[in-house]
Amino acid sequence: MSKGSNIPVPTTGLRVQVGWRTGPDVPDVDASALLLVAGKVRGDGDFVFYNQPLHSSGAVRHEDKRDSGGQVTDTLSVDLTRVEPAIESVVLAASADGGAFGQVPGLHVRVLDGRTEIARFESTGATVETAFVLGEFYRRQGGWKFRAIGQGYGSGLEGLATDYGITVDEPQHTSPPAPAPPVLTKVTLTKEAPSVSLTKQGGASGVMRVNLNWQMRQPSGRGRARRKAVTMPDIDLDLCALYEFVDGTKGGIQALGNHFGALHEYPYIHLDGDDRTGAVDTGENLTINLDHQHKFRRILVFVSIYEGARSFAGLHATVTLQPQHGMPIDFSLDECTVDSRLCALALITNTGSELVVQREARYLVSDGGPGGGQAVDLAYGWGMKWRPGARK
Repeated sequence: MSKGSNIPVPTTGLRVQVGWRTGPDVPDVDASALLLVAGKVRGDGDFVFYNQPLHSSGAVRHEDKRDSGGQVTDTLSVDLTRVEPAIESVVLAASADGGAFGQVPGLHVRVLDGRTEIARFESTGATVETAFVLGEFYRRQGGWKFRAIGQGYGSGLEGLATDYGITVDEPQHTSPPAPAPPVLTKVTLTKEAPSVSLTKQGGASGVMRVNLNWQMRQPSGRGRARRKAVTMPDIDLDLCALYEFVDGTKGGIQALGNHFGALHEYPYIHLDGDDRTGAVDTGENLTINLDHQHKFRRILVFVSIYEGARSFAGLHATVTLQPQHGMPIDFSLDECTVDSRLCALALITNTGSELVVQREARYLVSDGGPGGGQAVDLAYGWGMKWRPGARK
């Protein structure tokens, strides 16, 4: 497609790929989408990007970034049938992290229906621009069309966002501003949006505390299914972790065997003292020294029931990751429907360019005794050697 041209598009199952070629001194690129009414967003919820990957309507989702032999794609999925009637257009944008688009070769956007490419726009001639509107979906005569745009912004994502009604720090307005959207104060991970980049939200340094707290719900009252939340002091949950370093070193952190680790020396992970209450202000805590993140390949945080319960059924737990810098990240565990005393909570992965937190919330069935490290190892392919009561 040429700049300014348009084409009709189907309304379901579309994928939008922003692509480019990577290499030395090529900045990273992030795709995003803005859902507009009269050319403006209604609030920050209409801005879909890596730290807010799913629109409330379910119409637009930021998916994954992939590098295949130096060809990188960042993908958005778009279901135009789910776009709210008030929304008139969906703008597709990209921002450069660590440089300008003049340093990004082969920048393009593709619209795919399944595996079929129905539109492709090559954006050329960039120089100092640090953000681009590549295209947009817009309503026309009861259907939808895609238009190739190719408009650059030297002021980066902030300048682009301001143009579309998102308030940023110290904005300059030539006309009355749109109502200020609510400020994001935390990131909540869900099944639909399970991951977040610590690096991109400025949280990949200092220390990060991982907290698990819980409550049990028991029936209360007589003659009817009345329920209330009560804290159970007699259940013992153990927060644990497996780690793998880039040099191949592997190990585990758990109270069983007194493997509490260390924060300021290898393995740069420390487990606090054991807690049996699950209280919100205490619970189980594990701290990771992110100043040594370059040494980590991955860290898997999990929890096991040591005593006091036969499974996680009825347990209502919340996991919170609080980086020293950046927003807290939290999620709840799903209801347990299997006979499980072991749950993988979160996987922290160093991709080489960023540190990513992935919500797991995955119940496992273990026959390996208290601790459950061997079952977690097998489920995630850690490749360690185990023996009863010890690790080698």
